[in-house]
Amino acid sequence: MNIFDIIGPVMIGPSSSHTAGAARLGYVARTILGKEPVKAVIQLSGSFAQTYRGHGTDKALIAGILGFPPDDVRIRDSFDHAAQAGLDCQFVCENIPNAHPNTARITLTSADRETVTVQGASVGGGNILVDELNGMAVHVTGQNNTLVVLHQDKPGAIAAVTNFMAYSGVNIGSFRLARPQKGGTAVMTIEVDGEISNLLIETLSILPNIIHVVLIRAV
Repeated sequence: MNIFDIIGPVMIGPSSSHTAGAARLGYVARTILGKEPVKAVIQLSGSFAQTYRGHGTDKALIAGILGFPPDDVRIRDSFDHAAQAGLDCQFVCENIPNAHPNTARITLTSADRETVTVQGASVGGGNILVDELNGMAVHVTGQNNTLVVLHQDKPGAIAAVTNFMAYSGVNIGSFRLARPQKGGTAVMTIEVDGEISNLLIETLSILPNIIHVVLIRAV
């Protein structure tokens, strides 16, 4: 536990769970898309669905999707900024089974129609847990630099990634793999110690059977 877990994050209020955490969820979804979004469909569940207007959760989610940090004063006017940026925003309240009470499922679409769906929860004190990416189970807290590697489930794909990271002097803090079915599309979630260079990401991206690599920086 660090001091920020005790005193809470630096943020635009009123709630660390409903605003700071929500902004981080939006930011992670934007990062995974890797492009400027033109449409955002946000499904809210549990407490998020019940109180999102009063606590500013909707403003915070949109702010994160626009790339604003949790302490950015523009959060208060994020819908105006979204309109200026040409971002179409839709909110849907529904029950997501077995989800944390503060859960949002964010679907972002870019101008070239690339789409990503990220599900995550604000778990308290501004902390988050992203647990689903395009229907696949992941584990992203945003507390450490994290590589998300989408790949074909083929022999040697995991070894190629982890071996090159070891060769590059990058220490892996945690590793998780999700694959809906054998031989299909799978995703590695790799938390690392220290920084990740653009060169490393570019090299991993061209390895055999690798579809897409994105770095989620600690937020």
